[in-house]
Amino acid sequence: MTVTARARITAATGGRLPLLAGEGPLALRRTRAREPGWAQVTTVGAMSGPLGGDRLRLTVTVLPGAALRVTSAAAMVALPGRDGAQARYDTVLTVGEGGVLHWLPEPVISAAGSALRMTTRVELAAGAHLVLREQLVLGRADEPTGRLTTRLTVRRAGRPLLDQELDIGPGAPGWDAGAVLGGHRAVGQVLVVDPERMNEPVAVALPGPAAVLAPLPGPGALATVLAPDGLALSRQLTGIAERMTSGARREPVASQC
Repeated sequence: MTVTARARITAATGGRLPLLAGEGPLALRRTRAREPGWAQVTTVGAMSGPLGGDRLRLTVTVLPGAALRVTSAAAMVALPGRDGAQARYDTVLTVGEGGVLHWLPEPVISAAGSALRMTTRVELAAGAHLVLREQLVLGRADEPTGRLTTRLTVRRAGRPLLDQELDIGPGAPGWDAGAVLGGHRAVGQVLVVDPERMNEPVAVALPGPAAVLAPLPGPGALATVLAPDGLALSRQLTGIAERMTSGARREPVASQC
């Protein structure tokens, strides 16, 4: 049996969450934020999956001047369905003027035999701030990966900032060749958009043995990392993200209510 489920989050100034609704495997919990004026939400896997054929959609809206951090309680494991159908997980993130979104989920693990297509679409106002982390792990311990296709598109002030797609696993041409993953079992990235700090382009850098930091055509930068496993990937991304966001804006706009 396949599952169709939706979840929605709306964050307002003063750490308020006027909308927090989830269903099926997309269970949402408000958790304690570390900073005053922020809201924090943790996704909790209420069911296994996504399984083949599932259709999941998460919509997040950060209203102007609000600050929101979204995390997850555990890794998400893509599992095979009975008929080999592809699962879909679509995420839509919208951040208003002066808003801040830290999107920091745990890894996605592609189990053997699974097929998952993930899309993340981000719409940013000109003065919006974003920290987005993505972690992909190819297979559980001692098993091959499933098929995993991800696409990330980011628009700022109505103009394209980033559009990229990664297709890995059985049936994906050249996915394990040297020009793509080169035998690594984990891949991830950190995207930072900060119009208050990134007035000058970020210099291209190599922050690790299989990592690159590159500027975007706007006030942003993208770090991409390959690693032998999920733990090594997480450690590298955490260190790079801390350096990229050092001194970044952390105080949300005060509530006007």
